[in-house]
Amino acid sequence: MTVLETCRKAKESVRAIAFASEADMNAMLSAAAQALRAHASYIISENKKDVAACTRGSQFIDRLMLDEKRIDGIAAGLEKLIELKCPVGEVLEERTLYNGLKLQRVRVPLGVLGIIYEARPNVTADAIGLAIKSGNAIVLRGSKDAIYSNKAITTVIKQAIADKGYDPEFIQLIEDTSREGATQFMQMNGLVDVLIPRGGAALIQSAVQNATVPVIETGTGNCHVYFEKSADMAKAIPILINAKTQRTSVCNACESLLIDAPFAKEHLAEIVKALQDKGVEIVACKKCREIMPELKPATEEDFAAEFLALKISVKIVEGVEEAIAHINRYGTHHSDSIVTEDRAAAEKFLNEVDSAAVYHNASTRFTDGFEFGLGAEMGISTQKLHARGPMGLNELTSYKYCIRGNGQVRG
Repeated sequence: MTVLETCRKAKESVRAIAFASEADMNAMLSAAAQALRAHASYIISENKKDVAACTRGSQFIDRLMLDEKRIDGIAAGLEKLIELKCPVGEVLEERTLYNGLKLQRVRVPLGVLGIIYEARPNVTADAIGLAIKSGNAIVLRGSKDAIYSNKAITTVIKQAIADKGYDPEFIQLIEDTSREGATQFMQMNGLVDVLIPRGGAALIQSAVQNATVPVIETGTGNCHVYFEKSADMAKAIPILINAKTQRTSVCNACESLLIDAPFAKEHLAEIVKALQDKGVEIVACKKCREIMPELKPATEEDFAAEFLALKISVKIVEGVEEAIAHINRYGTHHSDSIVTEDRAAAEKFLNEVDSAAVYHNASTRFTDGFEFGLGAEMGISTQKLHARGPMGLNELTSYKYCIRGNGQVRG
């Protein structure tokens, strides 16, 4: 099917999910999770075609690769959604007006979600699951790097839903992976209600600049860890190592380390050793290199970079004010953490850092729909309209007003 035909098919089938009962939604999710596990070998065999064709390096392959453990995790995410309440129909506000009209503000699905994303085939299943439990139809458009994986996952899930007696055509995958096809998808006004790009900066900016469909901007992650002068080293090093090295190819990994000057004077060598022991390349500011001249110099671009690799920028700052200013200037408003035993410094950081997720004494790696108890996420929104942070079920709904009267007319 063409891009137009695919989007039209989803629009025509939206009622199949928009008016499904929660029990039916849960039955679809259960069937999908079981099918993913049952057909793991088929999905992995298709995924190997994508991996074999990939020439974009080990970090990219890490995002792309599926194995039984990852497929089981994807299925577990769908099952987690079963435990969560469907938001559709929730009454957000209820009151009686001066004229006797009874007004309710009620959650409703957004309609047809358009998801454009790069080589993360897990996003295919996560997005379908979230669409099901939020009552939305969905059109998926992955990159050519994961086309075999995405087709396999979509086919398995749609067949499982059909086998349970439900119409699965509210789920559609665009197989045209050309740039022209992507642009056409971004302009499917009247068929797609909202577009959510999920990937690198180039993809997100392409969507923002080219889309005529409303866009929810998900962001790249230049995430910071800041060691305030009262930080406890027993907490600081494990938080930093987890945030930087637990998985480097994800948007909530730490890319920049800020250190208060007194703390750096005492602990910089130990911090550098801990990072280097994990294979991390360090680029550092002038003040860091005055303490450790062997460190490589950091450029202005390094402080703004999302490395997605074993590389980190390090800068010494003169207190929490400078740390906050640096993060708000160079960060991407994603996830940032302060390590401190000073509660006042922690509260100032939490209040004044302008990011979607702000942490005290914890790794930035927790910014994730599953970790936040959302079951999965459609992406991490770094904008302020319509959603911010991990986008779970509630963020995939809008609302409408339902007004009940007994003959009122306006004078």
